[in-house]
Amino acid sequence: MVEGVHWSANTEPHPARDAALRSMSAVARGAKDEWVALFAPDGVVEDPVGPSVFDPDGCGHHGHDGIAAFWDLAIAQADRIEFHIHDSFAAGREVANVGHISTYLPDGNAMDAEGVFVYHVDESGLIRSMRAFWEFDRALNTLRRAE
Repeated sequence: MVEGVHWSANTEPHPARDAALRSMSAVARGAKDEWVALFAPDGVVEDPVGPSVFDPDGCGHHGHDGIAAFWDLAIAQADRIEFHIHDSFAAGREVANVGHISTYLPDGNAMDAEGVFVYHVDESGLIRSMRAFWEFDRALNTLRRAE
């Protein structure tokens, strides 16, 4: 499909699924500006949902400036990010993708975040929200030397 995106789930076209695939592709390729442009001006990223090292208040990253700042804080710190999606459920203007994200770190380690990744799009296909349900401690327990 796309380098860095391993998709073994339903591929039936759906606006939210299509936006999710574009989002994952941009992240896997390191295309920050392209990724931010996929979001509505008032879009929100919650990755992970709730308080975390990336979002101590658990309120999410809002608007293009907040989403770009999240990229710099979290995504830009990785050497490489790969998506492995095993199932995908689309309904209404949303899709819930099930799988894991492998993050390869500059120190030669890697870790996996298993979770459910929910995208909600507006009528034009822009992402209104991306909510990633995964557990930081559980991901840390997968920390290993990268292959």
